[in-house]
Amino acid sequence: MAHFETTDIFKGAFLLSSGGNLSGISFNDRHIATFTLTGKNLHKLDSDYHSGLALVNPVILRNSLNHLRDLLFDMRDRRRRNTRNDRPATNRHHQAVR
Repeated sequence: MAHFETTDIFKGAFLLSSGGNLSGISFNDRHIATFTLTGKNLHKLDSDYHSGLALVNPVILRNSLNHLRDLLFDMRDRRRRNTRNDRPATNRHHQAVR
């Protein structure tokens, strides 16, 4: 079983729609996502993708792209919530200005 990494969400969606399995998403220090996929023939599919020979069902491709986007948005929202929860508590009571 091949192991493949890409930061290209369209390539990731193509590989997913062609039988690949998403095994993880990680972020670098610039907040760029890397998709890790496993499956058969991923390097051949990558070659087809770059050479213009890739064929895929467009509905499955759209669903795969939406799935990856949903995962990214969910991860972003969780990270934001965690960041807010890590902030020190502040006095949230406001006095009226007179």
